[in-house]
Amino acid sequence: MIKKLTLTSLTALSFLVVSAQAEAPMHTKVGMMSQGKMGQKQKMMKKKMNSPFLIKHGLPHMTKMLMKNWDDPKLALTPEQKKKLMVVRKETMGSVMKIKPEVMQLRREIIQASRTGAKAETLKTKVEKLASLEAEATMTHLKCIENTKAVLTKDQMAYLMQKRKQQKMQMMQKKQAMMKCASGKCGSK
Repeated sequence: MIKKLTLTSLTALSFLVVSAQAEAPMHTKVGMMSQGKMGQKQKMMKKKMNSPFLIKHGLPHMTKMLMKNWDDPKLALTPEQKKKLMVVRKETMGSVMKIKPEVMQLRREIIQASRTGAKAETLKTKVEKLASLEAEATMTHLKCIENTKAVLTKDQMAYLMQKRKQQKMQMMQKKQAMMKCASGKCGSK
């Protein structure tokens, strides 16, 4: 009961945030666009809106990281490991891609109903179903992490996590540089 209530509460909260952002004044949305390209914040929100998971960020997407480093000699995946990892990826992607369209449809229905004045109580069943699907997708994600770790050696896992950390640091530095330039302090004219 507590799990269901927590899931429902988290899902409802995410809809409130998304609805508030979707209803932002047009000048705010246009201000985030730069030369016809989607702004960084909008890209992040779009990714989160398209995510079928309860936990939108923080958990590593192991098979995605592995695909980027598939033939890295320092990672040194064996042919047997590659075969096992492909099975994990196919199972994970297959499961999540079955769930995702239903998650997206339910989100649209709930948001649309909320915008047209539907009472929260009438949306309860859909919100509970959405929370259940997001929980299922998140469990698939967690199983993927677990299964991937079971295939990799400790050294391979450490190397992969180090690369992830480096990529995050690079992204942060890039973001800081962009913020500095946006405030006119980067020295470009």
